[in-house]
Amino acid sequence: MRTALEAPRLASLDAFRGFAIASMVLVNNPGDWSRIHAPLRHAEWNGWTFTDTVFPFFLFVAGVSMAISVARRRAAGDAEGRMLADLARRAAVIFAVGLALNFIPEFSLATVRIPGVLQRIALCILVAAPFVVLGGARAVAAGIVALFVAYTVPMLAVAVPSASMPAAAGALEPGRDFGAWIDRQVFGPHLWAQSRTWDPEGLVSTLPAAATLLLGVLAGWWLQQPRSAAGKARGLAFAGAVALAAGLVLHRFLMPINKNLWTPSYAVFMAGLASLALAGFYALMDAAGEKVRERARRLAAPLTLFGMNALFLFAFSGLVARLLGAVRVGEQHVTLKSWLYAPFRASPLSPENASLAWAIAFSLAMLVVAWTMWRRRWFIKA
Repeated sequence: MRTALEAPRLASLDAFRGFAIASMVLVNNPGDWSRIHAPLRHAEWNGWTFTDTVFPFFLFVAGVSMAISVARRRAAGDAEGRMLADLARRAAVIFAVGLALNFIPEFSLATVRIPGVLQRIALCILVAAPFVVLGGARAVAAGIVALFVAYTVPMLAVAVPSASMPAAAGALEPGRDFGAWIDRQVFGPHLWAQSRTWDPEGLVSTLPAAATLLLGVLAGWWLQQPRSAAGKARGLAFAGAVALAAGLVLHRFLMPINKNLWTPSYAVFMAGLASLALAGFYALMDAAGEKVRERARRLAAPLTLFGMNALFLFAFSGLVARLLGAVRVGEQHVTLKSWLYAPFRASPLSPENASLAWAIAFSLAMLVVAWTMWRRRWFIKA
């Protein structure tokens, strides 16, 4: 039997991570933000679309990776203090990169957005690390419950002060919830530019987001159990189905599924979808017979390339997108993106399909970057 130190790398984990990042790149880079197919938009408030699955998928798979990494380091004899320090350093680097991207294209200390996707990932790592490094499965499960409670109680019980309307406890509307009020007190003008009154990656909603990562940790520990590969795949699928049902129950009786608020129902429901998706990847790429396994790995090779440098590619794609919108060319001084997008806009494609074609082309360009990094054996870890 292999020890945790000797366990082979899971092909399914790289591919699923790559699926999450490739999807994030795709939905974040349409040709025209006003012309997007419905599944590639976020739900306006309650509910969910395909786009609302990709961020929790990444956090879930980050939890799986953390569980496997900590187990390997523990088997190698690494001290807990050193593991915590390394995770804190990783979180600091990720947070710094995310914040730096928010200064592009306009460097404004007065209004720069402090929260963001990378910043949330960093905070989730910080919150989850002590539970994973210092505790076992019971500690992680208790941490998930504690994070949900710490989020739900003030969100439903605290009446948020408001200058424009009466304070109401449990108001789960844009800018009126407890989390939005906390963000305004902490960040002031440094919130999401499209609202300035609330932020989809705010502080309070980071608590259940960290629980999403911890749910992934439980899945990661399950994959390391001395069971058959087929049994592990079935276990992931069963847990996913249970989580889906639990998320729907929470949606009905506690709080609605809502990505912007990252409600417990959303966290649990999306963890269920992620577990089912990972079960599928694992069944085909790690648990199946050799012929099926090798064919699945070949088909998933582009996703695997994305997964090997996931955070770098996400940050790099964000940098490229910002520069395309900042650099101006031609006599009319249009943005470089507008100039490059003009042939798509002039094509016979419908506006929505032209916008999607640009997003696909942008994603393929990032795939070329991923392939180049793989060929040169450049693997960037924060």
